[in-house]
Amino acid sequence: MTRSMTCSAGPWLAALLVLGYGAPLAAGQAPLGLPPVPIPADNPQTPAKIRLGELLFNDQRFSADGKVSCATCHSPDLAFTDGLPVSEGFRGQTGTRNAPTVINSAYMQTLFWDGREPDLESQSMQPPINPVEGGLADHQPILDVIRATPSYRGAFADAFGIDPDEITMEHVAKAIASFERTLVAGNSAFDRYLYGGETDAMTPSQIRGLEVFRGKGRCVSCHVIEQDQALFTDNRFHNIGVGFKRIRGAEEQTAAAWIEAKRAGADTDETVLTQANVSELGRFAVSEDMTEVGAFKTPTLRNIAATAPYMHDGSLATLGDVIEFYDNGGRVEADDPLSDFLSGGIRPLGLTEQEEDDLINFLHALTSPDYADETQTRAAAAPATTASTD
Repeated sequence: MTRSMTCSAGPWLAALLVLGYGAPLAAGQAPLGLPPVPIPADNPQTPAKIRLGELLFNDQRFSADGKVSCATCHSPDLAFTDGLPVSEGFRGQTGTRNAPTVINSAYMQTLFWDGREPDLESQSMQPPINPVEGGLADHQPILDVIRATPSYRGAFADAFGIDPDEITMEHVAKAIASFERTLVAGNSAFDRYLYGGETDAMTPSQIRGLEVFRGKGRCVSCHVIEQDQALFTDNRFHNIGVGFKRIRGAEEQTAAAWIEAKRAGADTDETVLTQANVSELGRFAVSEDMTEVGAFKTPTLRNIAATAPYMHDGSLATLGDVIEFYDNGGRVEADDPLSDFLSGGIRPLGLTEQEEDDLINFLHALTSPDYADETQTRAAAAPATTASTD
């Protein structure tokens, strides 16, 4: 399967062919509709580092039962998600959060649904030592495996110029992050229509859906479209009403209890994945700002049709369910109660059936060619509301 790439420096481009990701882009270029990937100054891309990162990403030995890798929850065959409402990790344990796609995560300003890590490097270090993900007590077993594996010793020497006893988790994290920054996809029908000038790239229904997206649906307020690119996220946090019923009426008490536990040394990464009530605090668990109770990061909508189910808790199965939820003003049913912490702008939309259908069709136009097969697989498994395709 071909994957689209981008970069801000040229020397590592040859690695893409080695990894089987198709023809590389020239330095400074990006897939249609996306900007160049931001590359940290302290972790430049190199072919050796990217190759190493892919190996590490897929190594199941970096877990307590030897069955969980990054790819377990972010499978290349499922558009780098796992297709589950919430992910399964060590010994089949489940957490509280849906696995977001890694595709285009290089553009995210914070990582995880609550933004508790600032970059891909720091994010990659958390799952192996979370009790419901990798299940390791600490990172030492990972380093032991790496240092005992001849191929890894050579790969780290190639990537970082270091001896086995010099390998640290920072090196591991940098390699994984370098690989993840190659998982970039644009060039969707939407991109070809809006940025490529192909007037027939989208169907009439999808074009009408774009107008709903920008207008009556107000989707563009958070899922941003710019003049020459579209990340389809504002990289901010919003309470849209998902999951609040679990702590309804006890938001302040739950928040106070979490702050007390946090001051006593509770680990945020572990707690939000093992305690459902704390999970529903969203961004507040990190920021301790009461205006962010129940607020979660705006996900990108690129390849959204290939990454069901939806929301931080995987509670909405189809795109049709998502549209209905927003049309009801942040509620599954129109007469459900509303969260007292709902973000401004979340209110009933009054969409017609045709507008809902057009909006769903437009969201399908955000699929990159590389992930068309995954989109069809998801549609067959959980078909959305019947939508016209004219």
